[in-house]
Amino acid sequence: MSAHPHDDTGTAPGANPAPDGPCDALVLFGATGDLAAKKIYPALYHMEAEGHLDIPVFGVASSDWDDETLRQRMRESVVDVVKDPDDDVIDRVAARLTYQNGDYREPATFDALCDKVRGSDVERPLFYLAIPPALFDDVIDGLGRVCLHTNSRVVVEKPFGRDIASARALNDCLHRAFPEEAVYRIDHFLGKEAVENLLVFRFANSLLEPVWNRNFISSVQITMAEDFGVGSRGKFYESVGALRDVLQNHLLQIVALLAMEPPVAADADALSDEKTKLFRQVRTIEPSDVVRGQYRGYENAEGVQAGSDVETYVAVRFEIDSWRWAGVPWLIRSGKALATTATEAIVQFNAPPRLLFAGETVDPHPNHLRFRLGKDDGVTLHLQAKAPGDRLVPQPIDLDVDYDQALGQRAEAYQRLLEDALQGDRRRFGRADSLEEQWRIVERVVESPPETSLYKEGSMGPAEANRLAADVGGWIDPLELLRARRAGAADGARAPD
Repeated sequence: MSAHPHDDTGTAPGANPAPDGPCDALVLFGATGDLAAKKIYPALYHMEAEGHLDIPVFGVASSDWDDETLRQRMRESVVDVVKDPDDDVIDRVAARLTYQNGDYREPATFDALCDKVRGSDVERPLFYLAIPPALFDDVIDGLGRVCLHTNSRVVVEKPFGRDIASARALNDCLHRAFPEEAVYRIDHFLGKEAVENLLVFRFANSLLEPVWNRNFISSVQITMAEDFGVGSRGKFYESVGALRDVLQNHLLQIVALLAMEPPVAADADALSDEKTKLFRQVRTIEPSDVVRGQYRGYENAEGVQAGSDVETYVAVRFEIDSWRWAGVPWLIRSGKALATTATEAIVQFNAPPRLLFAGETVDPHPNHLRFRLGKDDGVTLHLQAKAPGDRLVPQPIDLDVDYDQALGQRAEAYQRLLEDALQGDRRRFGRADSLEEQWRIVERVVESPPETSLYKEGSMGPAEANRLAADVGGWIDPLELLRARRAGAADGARAPD
């Protein structure tokens, strides 16, 4: 039997204070899973390459593996994900990995893990739960029984529940062993440079603040479109749908960054305070302001139940009850098997007076600011200029910035988030009260979802969604900018020297 303290009752002791200083080990539950292979091991590789990984890594899972099997899994995942990986860096990451197999419900698993961790002189471990939430109870209680939870932090992945009640239950589970300050809820959107740039773009550019309100902005649209279906993830998607998968978390976080008031400081609590205040001002969305869709052929995907009503597309409209945003409609849509892949937020300004163009057939489109938040990230300001010729006719032009060209290569989201959690920086992670408000915003739709409408693959979703944006000029098409940029590139290629 292991010679370490434990609670003979088998229940987790009360929460302990969050540790001061960086963590000195990573303990990865779910070390054999897809998330570890696709995101975490590549992140560890980049950390090692940059000299930021100087700690042991303990993998934990139920698979009957050994140290070398885990190391081989890491090697394969890095080769699959990282472009031109350095074998020497891979070898250095492999040397840090050890493996502990076992059932999360068995005390012996945690006895053996504790022996390995404490035997390596680890004092402040970071536990990463890359496992389904249904297993949180077993792991939290197991860590508490052997007192590994003391002076440690824990990272948890979404989904953070299925509704507000289950989210509270998950928080209660985590708080049995960890104080809120030691809980790091990952939303990988908050680790994206382009998403975080929304804060800097808003609050570091004084020319925006005078117009960033209901007096100048007519509407805000957020789109997350994917041109592929659910693939082999049908079973997972059946349990969540588009609303739970991305709207309740990722896309509401974008709303917060666009709409929140400036925080009083740059620390984690100041940022979370403003986000939570903003979420409280968002009206609970009514089912009548929601359109759910499902692409034709979804039922044929692996793991999807016959007759499924799960949405692969969701569009919502709501308002924010604050002085800054009163009366401004906010629209969000997200879907799979659409015409393109794009994640963007578009702030549309009021239309200008048309006296100058009276009698002309051209109706100038209002200015809008487009934040591109996906792989092709950047920002575009859509303006009007005079078209060539004798008449005063406006022609749309785009002032376009590509972040890769302007700012250079930036770290991937999981690398940034993992480094933050190890260092104890909570600014890019969700807080319990914010999470519960996000669930409150969508709770009526979760309880009484409208029926799904079928839509064709390669479209931009069901036609019913058009009614949500009809009075603001309709949805702005992500393909609009793509076509304009391609046309500009073609014109540039034809330009004379």
